[in-house]
Amino acid sequence: MRSYLFGWNPIKFAWADLDKDIEKLQNTGELTDNWSVVSHKTIKPGDRAYVVRVGVEPKGIFASGIVSSEPFLASRKGRIYHRINVSFDTLLNPDKERILTLDILKTGNLAAQTWTPQASGISIRSELVEELEGVWQDFLGERHSRQ
Repeated sequence: MRSYLFGWNPIKFAWADLDKDIEKLQNTGELTDNWSVVSHKTIKPGDRAYVVRVGVEPKGIFASGIVSSEPFLASRKGRIYHRINVSFDTLLNPDKERILTLDILKTGNLAAQTWTPQASGISIRSELVEELEGVWQDFLGERHSRQ
């Protein structure tokens, strides 16, 4: 399974229903949204998706899920973009909850990856996929045990 990193910059795109989306995921176990993807030639349904907040602090991974569609073309502000659907399994509000911050992501082997991409939907280096998933699951476990 390949993994991809999707960027979210709240300065450029407000996520107005973030708290409602978090509640929906918690209550139903289901939440799907679409994201632009530059790696449209390689991404496939079933691949892992991580969403990183960029542009404002705190910066870091705050969401994950599984790619649930083939890439498709969509128009936004008069431009055509490749997009995919992501079925989320985790969604946190970076303004209200701890997220997996860049200082953690920029340590050890993970430092080899670009964590603040200029384009959304970049491939995560294959040699880092397993380690990233382990760090993410450890983070979520620690976070859950503190609540």
